[in-house]
Amino acid sequence: MISLDDIVGMCDLSEEEILAIAEHEHVPEGVAAAYGDYLAHEAHGYETIGRMIIDDIRVAQARGDRDHVRMLLHVLHHFVRNHPEAAPHQHPWSSVA
Repeated sequence: MISLDDIVGMCDLSEEEILAIAEHEHVPEGVAAAYGDYLAHEAHGYETIGRMIIDDIRVAQARGDRDHVRMLLHVLHHFVRNHPEAAPHQHPWSSVA
């Protein structure tokens, strides 16, 4: 059986980023990793992944889950540091659309 560590090693995303995609898409981690890897090779794919993480932050904010918001902000920070093209022009997680 293939583990999440094995899956992470096969794509250009961290475990936390994969888990954020899985949360957003409501799919298992393996599916999220494959989808994230697919997006990483598409034009504007990293921007799409960044928006998924931001959406997850908004959902966690709406339910008042501060710990999860904090964790997801850390994930977003790490993601944008590694993929600066995905950086939002403003702080969209601070406002609810």
